[in-house]
Amino acid sequence: MKMFLKLFTAQAKELLRDRMSLFWYIAFPVIFILIFGAIFSDVGDINFDVGIVTESQGPIAEGIAQAFEAVESFTIHKGSREEELEALRSGDRSVVLVVPAAVEQVFMGQPAKVEVFYDKGQEQTTSIVLSVVDQLLEEIEQQLTGKTRLLTTDQKAVTAEHLRDIDFLLPGILAMAIMQLGLFGSFNIVSLREKKVLKSMGATPLPRIMLLGTEILVRVLLSLFQTLLIIIIGRLVFDVHITGPWYQVIGTVLLGSVTFISLGYLLSSFAKSEESGIGLVQLVQFPMMFFAGIFFPTELMPDFLQPLVKIIPLTYLGDLLRNAMVSMPLAYPVVTSLLILGGLTIGSVIGAALLWRWE
Repeated sequence: MKMFLKLFTAQAKELLRDRMSLFWYIAFPVIFILIFGAIFSDVGDINFDVGIVTESQGPIAEGIAQAFEAVESFTIHKGSREEELEALRSGDRSVVLVVPAAVEQVFMGQPAKVEVFYDKGQEQTTSIVLSVVDQLLEEIEQQLTGKTRLLTTDQKAVTAEHLRDIDFLLPGILAMAIMQLGLFGSFNIVSLREKKVLKSMGATPLPRIMLLGTEILVRVLLSLFQTLLIIIIGRLVFDVHITGPWYQVIGTVLLGSVTFISLGYLLSSFAKSEESGIGLVQLVQFPMMFFAGIFFPTELMPDFLQPLVKIIPLTYLGDLLRNAMVSMPLAYPVVTSLLILGGLTIGSVIGAALLWRWE
């Protein structure tokens, strides 16, 4: 155990001193998030779609509808309760107001409540709209009755089914970062082999499993740090909420890390030098980046590319991460994704073990 800890510390220090590797593992995914997030996020949108359902034809109900139509930043939609709530669940409304028939009782000094349905997943947008709604209702009541606070809101949260572009992109960029860390990080072995360091280690009583174990542990911990950093940036900068349980997110990240680290070791077994190794990794990496659907849905790709999409492991990792992080519906069954990623991991480990060489 003492030897393992020393090896682990040495591997971690070596990685921290390699500024170029740290850039590709840490800074590069962050830059991706900031650039794509700035392009595709809807932060700064000042127009809100407001649905109004009037269950009364009286003057107060009409006054409420007219007052909301006069707000420049509101686009008003009128329809039935069912239609407007379905639009809210689909992400086509910011809030939905249901004005009940009892609202006319305000003229008689009786309190009434206007139901306000909102998407609980959009906290920033909701807080702005609800504040405006509450203020408008108070002003309407003051003008119509000369009294205040008989007309109040009954706010109800609704979970919307829509996702923003940044919600789709964030898990995809995390999947890409995990893939790059696994594939490129494993090529430290190629460098050690080329410099004859591995040969020297092979002549010592050092068990090879201990050497590989420390390397794998360093990269798995780095992948967890990547995950935490990407989630924090997504939350603070682009208001991306993690809706799934954390154990599911962490479990998916660990599975993806082990899968691509194993694949990286398998590829490193075929590389005779660092240059050839980098070329081999890029040959595998680029198709994954562009055909795994990490930047856009795979459904948008032509039919002749769909078979290629389905054999790329990054496709399934991205699918699992989107489901775990933002509750996006799965494109593939969980069992299928686990079998593919788990099968690739086992196959890569066996292949790497059979092809392992110290020099």
